[in-house]
Amino acid sequence: MDLHELIDKTVTGLGYELVDIEQSPRGRVLRLFIDKPDGVDVEDCALVSNQLSRVLTVENVDYDRLEVSSPGLDRVLKKLADFERFVGSQINLRLRLPTKNGQRNFNGVLQSVQNGIISLTTDTGDMELNLGNIDKARLVPKFDHR
Repeated sequence: MDLHELIDKTVTGLGYELVDIEQSPRGRVLRLFIDKPDGVDVEDCALVSNQLSRVLTVENVDYDRLEVSSPGLDRVLKKLADFERFVGSQINLRLRLPTKNGQRNFNGVLQSVQNGIISLTTDTGDMELNLGNIDKARLVPKFDHR
């Protein structure tokens, strides 16, 4: 079992979603982002960190530091399920390859996801983009200005 599978199995086994894993260039720092439907707090992060530390020790995974946190308000969207879950949300994305007009960066409301294509409403109109061409995508945080 590779490291990603080991971490994913442990995190999901505890009832959380593994949103993302970042590793430092030499793999010395493991940074995990976890979530659950009602959000995560410090206790959730501590629980995952403690359990995963034990698992990584048993599996002889060599690392210096483990960091576990929530994905934040500007959470990354990577998996198909992420895009499906956040339909109706404002997102910011960058394409691997530009569109015919040379544009790579988009900001708009995610309208739908079907057959590997996302529909996005931007200031310039509606567009469809191939999910496989998305390099990075994040939620745009909403703040209530009262």
